[in-house]
Amino acid sequence: MVINSNGNGRRYALLQAAKDSEYVKKMYGGYLKVYAEAFGEEGATWDLFRVCEGEFPDFSELNKYDGFVISGSSSDAFGNDYWILKLCFILQILDAMEKKILGICFGHQVLCRALGGRVGRAKRGWDIGVTQVSFAKDRAPLWYLDDHHDMPSSLSIIEIHQDEVFEVPGHAHVIASSDKTGVEIFVIEDHILGIQGHPEYNKDILFNLIERLLGMEKIEVINKLKIYIIFQIVHYIIRIILV
Repeated sequence: MVINSNGNGRRYALLQAAKDSEYVKKMYGGYLKVYAEAFGEEGATWDLFRVCEGEFPDFSELNKYDGFVISGSSSDAFGNDYWILKLCFILQILDAMEKKILGICFGHQVLCRALGGRVGRAKRGWDIGVTQVSFAKDRAPLWYLDDHHDMPSSLSIIEIHQDEVFEVPGHAHVIASSDKTGVEIFVIEDHILGIQGHPEYNKDILFNLIERLLGMEKIEVINKLKIYIIFQIVHYIIRIILV
């Protein structure tokens, strides 16, 4: 699938690590449109590769893309499924090419794994809802942030994950964390950005995903009540913050 406005702008690839839910397909036309709407620019072309189903860009075509986005997923970034291992290999190539890469949630985690970091099951369990993320005061100087003197000290972002980054690659810098997650945002030079949260989600997508999680058998019974309670609290908070 391709989203192409006029073909004269930049070209991006979405490496989609999860299947489209029926709800997102019906309401938004699929995750590709969600990501293109959130991160796209006028005149840009977006190509979709369903990496979780074995669809990858040819190695010979990597150079034609200006940037890559790795989506979230219900799979574990520390898993050894063939498509995850192949994704890690491609990410290593893209890093060597200094291609622009944005990793969201699973994408954030698998980027760290591919480039030498450590990821695993979050020690404090699921993080679901709107999380307050604080930027590091003593972060390494980054030239592309020098002009943003009015950059806030913190932000609120939608999160829904049970895995996390334990250790970033040696050449990466952690620029934001939260009370529950030590690595919320990391950067590598000026071409890689990993975000644990979901800046592309709106409240509608979040609520639908929580409802689907409640029906997933892999979530422990003891957690279902906790998630349901969180769902009710999040629904109330987001109505106040975002409506």
